[in-house]
Amino acid sequence: MPTTIVLNGESRAMTDGQTVAELLRELGLDPRQVAVERNREIVPRAQHGETVLADGDQLEVVTFVGGG
Repeated sequence: MPTTIVLNGESRAMTDGQTVAELLRELGLDPRQVAVERNREIVPRAQHGETVLADGDQLEVVTFVGGG
């Protein structure tokens, strides 16, 4: 059964058992340049590979932009 999450306010179907790290790869994002919040809690970068997304999870992915 597919998993559905809400990513930055939009529903997204995913494969069961997908991790935060796999999602970031699928989105083409560099994990060193983003912050991930899952259900209003920050997911530490070191835990991206072991944090499995569940049906109904709410994710916010924010990209860091350099400048000055």
